[in-house]
Amino acid sequence: MTVKPDITWADFEKIDIRCGTILSVNDFEKARNPSYQLEIDFGDLGIRKSSAQITSLYQKEELIGKQILAVVNFPKKQIANFFSECLVLGLYGEDKQDVTLLAPSLPTKNGMQVG
Repeated sequence: MTVKPDITWADFEKIDIRCGTILSVNDFEKARNPSYQLEIDFGDLGIRKSSAQITSLYQKEELIGKQILAVVNFPKKQIANFFSECLVLGLYGEDKQDVTLLAPSLPTKNGMQVG
């Protein structure tokens, strides 16, 4: 596995990673790869939508109420007819197909920032 180049502390501080709770999950039938459309509550930042390729390890029902970590300061990205407003973070499996979501180890207030 290749290690990415070093970044500065200032580079890291530009990334806004927040905790949110998944409110709804729908199949994203128009996506190229199997995906869900998520609505995530980030507290004072509001509710944001995201597309996530996490269908191989997660059923829709088990994701409702789950807290996750996401980057919330990327520009919106159009995927088919859907605009993703944040990037849900996860770890790739060895085959680059299975994604394990990153989540706080204890219940956390929505919108709390990683820092």
